[in-house]
Amino acid sequence: MSSHFPHAAFLPFASVTPTATPAAIFVPRSPVWRRLREAATYAALIACGLFTLAITLTILFVLARESWDFFAHPHPDAQGNLEQVTVGGFFGDLSWNPLLGGKKHFGIWPLVLGTLKVTAIAMAFALPLGLITAVWLAEYASKRARTILKPILELLAGIPTVVFGFFALTVITPLLAMDFGAIHPSLAFLTHTDGAGHTQPHNPLGLGVYNALSAGIAVGILCLPIVTSMAEDAVRAVPKALREGAYGLGASKFETSVRVVVPAALSGIISAFLLAISRAIGETMVVALAAGSKPVEMLDPEGALAWRSIFSINDDVQAMTGYMVERFKGDAPHGTVEFASSFAVAATLFIITLALTLAGNAIRKRFRQVYA
Repeated sequence: MSSHFPHAAFLPFASVTPTATPAAIFVPRSPVWRRLREAATYAALIACGLFTLAITLTILFVLARESWDFFAHPHPDAQGNLEQVTVGGFFGDLSWNPLLGGKKHFGIWPLVLGTLKVTAIAMAFALPLGLITAVWLAEYASKRARTILKPILELLAGIPTVVFGFFALTVITPLLAMDFGAIHPSLAFLTHTDGAGHTQPHNPLGLGVYNALSAGIAVGILCLPIVTSMAEDAVRAVPKALREGAYGLGASKFETSVRVVVPAALSGIISAFLLAISRAIGETMVVALAAGSKPVEMLDPEGALAWRSIFSINDDVQAMTGYMVERFKGDAPHGTVEFASSFAVAATLFIITLALTLAGNAIRKRFRQVYA
């Protein structure tokens, strides 16, 4: 019997081995080309890192040079008089009056206090609300709700900060002052009419057009996505075994979230908080538009500390970033002491944010927990 079966293709268990075509033959890549491509990628990454480092060092050099020039040499003021500012006077004076006639004061603390006021209000709004939202998204929200709500919340980070500034002026301040007619004429009936027949807002907080409270709330809204997103990632990174262990010991879902999950994610939560604080301190457009341009008066006419002005949040304040915006808009001519003081203020702001970053790294390492 012949071993060749002409009808093997019709048998149910017959197999036909395909013939390899030239296109299907594997051709190994050249090792020289692979090494060149890896070297080019590595060089591009190194170039990007060096470019970032060069920008940072350039900024530091400009700040250091201009700040040294501000303290080392006298500068003419807007009236042509020479003014000498010392480091002791810059950090020891409690008044900031760079544009007034006569004796000028360049004490940085009123600007620092104005920045801290806005930052404290912003963090009082953003930190607890952001943490609660992050825990809810990570522990309680369904997958569908998380998929929908988290991108919507993160869209706030893409809104220009100047929009938040106008929002504080046109919405937040009228709401806090109960001046509903300023929001929309159709809401004017919610205000009250005085004895002369004039429509007046209720304004129980005594807010002015510019104030630290509305600017702080706007900055808090701006920082809310940072806190929520980073804290939610930290909470979700906690191993599931910790939750299951807590449930096995009889803990409720709320007790597990508060007493187990949040402490385990504390390192990431603190990092989110410190990043939001640094973001609030460096915010520019919101405070320039909504906070005002009046430095905090830390001393009363008798020279004593003006406690009401120091702790007031319904008056207009000037932050460090707001002062720099005013100077660089052209209010002070180039080369004057008022213009040069902006670099000293910027250097102080840089030192504050650098200190926050270093403290944040130390705290993060202190509370960091590593799971196998």
